Formats: sequence, structure tokens, C-alpha cells
Amino acid sequence: MSEARPSSLPPSAGPKTLADWLAHTERLHALTIDMGLERVSRVRDAMGMQPEFPLIIVAGTNGKGSTCALLSSCLGAAGYRVGVYTSPHLVRYNERVRINDQCASDQALCEAFALVEAARGEEPLTPFEFGTLAAMQVFINARVDVAVLEVGLGGRLDAVNIFEPACSVVTSIALDHEAWLGHTREAIGFEKAGVFRSGKPAICAEPDPPESIARVAAEKEARLLQIGRDFSVEHAHDGWTFTLGQRRWTDLPSLKLQGEFQYRNAAAALAVLASIEDLLPVTPDALRQGLGSAAVDGRFQQAAQYPRVILDVAHNPHAAAELARNLRAQPCGGQTWAVFGMLHDKDIPGVIGLLDPLVDIWCVAGITEKRGASLDEMRAFLSGVAGVVRGYGSLQDAFRAARADAHLEDRIVVFGSFVTVGSVMEVLEAAR
Repeated sequence: MSEARPSSLPPSAGPKTLADWLAHTERLHALTIDMGLERVSRVRDAMGMQPEFPLIIVAGTNGKGSTCALLSSCLGAAGYRVGVYTSPHLVRYNERVRINDQCASDQALCEAFALVEAARGEEPLTPFEFGTLAAMQVFINARVDVAVLEVGLGGRLDAVNIFEPACSVVTSIALDHEAWLGHTREAIGFEKAGVFRSGKPAICAEPDPPESIARVAAEKEARLLQIGRDFSVEHAHDGWTFTLGQRRWTDLPSLKLQGEFQYRNAAAALAVLASIEDLLPVTPDALRQGLGSAAVDGRFQQAAQYPRVILDVAHNPHAAAELARNLRAQPCGGQTWAVFGMLHDKDIPGVIGLLDPLVDIWCVAGITEKRGASLDEMRAFLSGVAGVVRGYGSLQDAFRAARADAHLEDRIVVFGSFVTVGSVMEVLEAAR
């Protein structure tokens, strides 16, 4: 359900700065999330927006950002000009729109926002819909060779899905965003498989996919490639090997990205590149260079030492389980401090339950944005944990206190949401 809003602003009355534009997009629709493709498709058509470069759409519960980074790194190493659209951002909106790993400038974004606004008429776009069109306009203006687009929510009804991909990816399928996507993996798989296209490669890196993935692929007549069936990862002492049919890439480098699951994301990226090599050929040397250099902020990222600071955006049980696995694989000599805040529409008890055995001291605060859980809510959820719980007025205060009190052999794990990690990154950046 949407609410009537004013028509597009005349150019002379339009916002002047990126911050003004972002505030403007927040006022256009009564809802922050309103699933559907009709509004954004009409504005796309009004703009005459038809990308002439190949697109890769990446959906999934977790692993989307890492897979986008791996694809971008490999394609960039091959000499292509690569646009990447991801969300949400950690510190600055510009992070969402990158070309060859460089954030788009305020000017480029403002110019793109103005073109969207001029074409919008009275369409009440959500902020994500507006931003998706603007990102594509930035890529068109920059004449990229290829664009990698991360789905914001689900897939079938996500604004990214108005564009026609050369290849689509589903990285993983777990329970998250259930209010919008459904309460079962079958239902969520159906939504995510909505990015598949007839006759185009459809890559699935989920090792245990729900039946809906194969069913939707068959209905759409997409060419489904499933990890463990059609392509695989094999580890060796000096690297790893990717196999897809008769293709076998050996001696691949270890990833900077931490966690065994990242090799499934890397395999998905390689399956994409193998499937569309007629459009975007990449040499084995470029693949190795790209795989070895790919990195993503906020994914088990070590941001400081003594005490060690680990940043991880884990915001659902699936991601929290991987975070816990990584923490167990790299034990510390002292205590584990958690700087923790989440959105209230997430499975907060599920995340806490997975990390509770590993955390000695919880430093928590509320998130002030619309969907954020308050400090009182976080305290209530943490009432049964084994460790000590400390409450603070802000996530930045929580981090500063943890860092001041932790011993050199301790570790501080910052997790729960992009907002949580982004808040701490601002503190770390200011201290540099």
C-alpha cells in the first residue's frame, strides 16, 4: 500500500547535495520496503534505461557481498571496467555504487539521482528503488563493461530484478526477512530463484537447496548449475581446485576472505565466469589474481590488534553460525568481548544463542534507526546469557568502553548489523 506524494521537483528546486538527495528519497513513499516491480519498472522505461553491457545478479541470504567482491576482483584483474551495486553500506552511501572498487563520487550520484527524479513523475519510489535506478545510471554514464548487482531483499520482487542478467546467482538460502519472503526455506528459495532467466545460467552455491530452486529453474527453463552436482571445490595442501564439467582450474590461491563457506562463494563466482566466458573471457592468471586479492569490509575483518578487533556484519543465525565457527577456529588467549546491536525484525535470540558460549562480556546499545532494537530490548534478549551484560548509550560508546577495558590478549567482536559495524568503523577511522 502506498501513499500519494508530490510529483518530481523542478531542477531549480531539487536537492543540491548527496545528503539532501538521500533525505528526499526517504520522503517519497510511506513505506521503507514495498515489494514489487511495477513502480520502478515504469520509471526505468521513462528513463529509457537499457544497459548495453552484461549484468550479473547475485541473490542469497548470506554471501552476496563476498560473491560480488570475488566477481568484481576477477573481472577487474582481467582488465574490465566493473560496476558493482551492493547494499546496505557501512559508513557512506557511496560504498553502494563502485567502479573498479572505487566508490562513486557525490557528483556522479547526484547527477544520477537528478535524472531519476526528472523521470519519476508521481511514482512514489522507495529509497532502494530510487537508489537502484541511480546506480545503473552511474554505470551507464561511466561506460562500464559489466555490472554486478546485489539483490537487496529476496529476488523475485526486488528492484534489481527489473534488469535482464546474463547470469544469475543464489549464494545461500536460510530463514531471514520472513515477514516479506515467507517462513520456510521453500518459500524463500522460490523468491530468490526469481532472478533466474530463461536460457541463461543460474548458479546455486547452496549445498542443500530447497526443491523450489530446481522447480523454478525448470519452469523458467534456466540452465541450473548446482554446487556439489555440476561444479565443486576440492582443497589441497597448497591451494584448491574448481571443477565444472570438463573444466578444471587448479592451484587456486587461498582466499583473504575468512571461513570455509567463502570457498563456496568463490566457486559460485568461478561458475559464473565459466558460464559467460563468451561474453567476458577471463584468463586463469586473472582468476588467480582476482581470487587472491578479493576482500570485503565487515566480513570477519580484523580491524586492529592488541586487543584484536574483529568486524562481522552477521545479522541472522546462518551468518552467526559461520562467525562462531571462525571464532572457534581462531581462539584467543583472553576474554571475548561482544559489541552488539541488531534490528528488531531480525532473529535476535537465534543470533545470541549461537554466540553465547563464546562471549564473556556483552557491550550492547540500541540502534536509533526505524528498524533498530532499543537498549531495553537488547537487555531483555540477553537476560539469560552466561556472560556479563553492559549497556551503553550508543554503539560507539560501547566499543570505546570495550577497547579501554579489554586486555591485550582479549578480542573484541563487533557484530549484529551493518549499522553496528559501520558505527565502530567510524570510530576506528577517526583514530587513524
